[in-house]
Amino acid sequence: MKDKTFLMIPGPTPVPESVLLSMAKHPIGHRSTEFSAVLKRVYEDMKLLFQTKNDVLVFTASGTGAMEAAIFNLVNPGDKVLSLVIGNFGERWAKISEMKGAVVTRYTVDPGCAIDPAEVKKILDADVNKEYKIVTLTHNETATGVTNDVESIVKIIREHGALSVVDGVTSLGALPCKMDEWGIDVLISGSQKGFMIPPGLSFLAASERAIKVSEECANPSFYFNWKQNRKSVLDASTAWTPAVNLFVALDTALQMMKEEGLENIWARHARIASAIRAGVKAIGLELLVKDEKVASNAITAVLPPEGISVPDIRKTIKKDFDIVVANGQKELKDKIFRIGNLGFVSDRDAITAIGSLEASLYKLGYKFELGAGVAAVIKTLAEKA
Repeated sequence: MKDKTFLMIPGPTPVPESVLLSMAKHPIGHRSTEFSAVLKRVYEDMKLLFQTKNDVLVFTASGTGAMEAAIFNLVNPGDKVLSLVIGNFGERWAKISEMKGAVVTRYTVDPGCAIDPAEVKKILDADVNKEYKIVTLTHNETATGVTNDVESIVKIIREHGALSVVDGVTSLGALPCKMDEWGIDVLISGSQKGFMIPPGLSFLAASERAIKVSEECANPSFYFNWKQNRKSVLDASTAWTPAVNLFVALDTALQMMKEEGLENIWARHARIASAIRAGVKAIGLELLVKDEKVASNAITAVLPPEGISVPDIRKTIKKDFDIVVANGQKELKDKIFRIGNLGFVSDRDAITAIGSLEASLYKLGYKFELGAGVAAVIKTLAEKA
């Protein structure tokens, strides 16, 4: 049906109508007092989302732009970086660091597993000369549906003396992520995830420790320059021409998020993710992430039943129900499909998604107790209400 498509992927995510209407207005001047008022609200409200007292820089770029902004303002050629990799996006930190000339050591775990803080401690304890300058990690890895224990890992990194650089692209606005309380040095995110607006903006906040290190960077980025962008935040302006309408959309989305409340947002994502996992297991499907304690509250990775391919499952759900679920990435392509419940997603969407999955699998010949998945979703949602 035309205009009925619903995204249940890691991003882009569904956008509220009020946000779309805000974005549809005629652009305003990016050096006007009207836009400056929007920026003041956005810059202040972003501190709440990041749980920090420090300024949050906003770039017209995807989340990868903020990743580059982090590394290119901290790393000098020859600096040693430890990258903790649990999937595709953890690997991206390592690649960006290498492009800046860093000497990168990767610590990689199998898909579906989280980083064990004890292993990080072993690696950093062995670095007796304190050569590691930066440790990069992903909070919520949407490639696999795993959430790292960032709080524990960051504490270990800080005890060592290195800077923690954290990808919070799919955790900010969805999962508890407390920058100042946990001691995160650099935290980045992107607009098309928990922030409920289209792709095009990325965010970065840095601790005072990280800012001091950035001042020693020999060749920082031009466009993503921290110093230049921090000055613009203080002036309620932007360093370069911004995506004006996306800022206006972000302003509206942030008001919605403040009204719902961060604790309620986190609880909503946890409830819906639990329900989706329960629904998947009730129809006999296997989850990639076996340990419930590290399962993501924003994305669920599912193995297809024997004899039915991931492309066929995705094609059937899209054709029959206009719901888009994601394929796996790289080595996981066609081995898993991923159901997102990130951002502007409600209980109703969990019921619809699992009901559509049941109908699609039934059509494709999979044998299971019809209705078991939806029943499990409804029961879980009621128990966690």
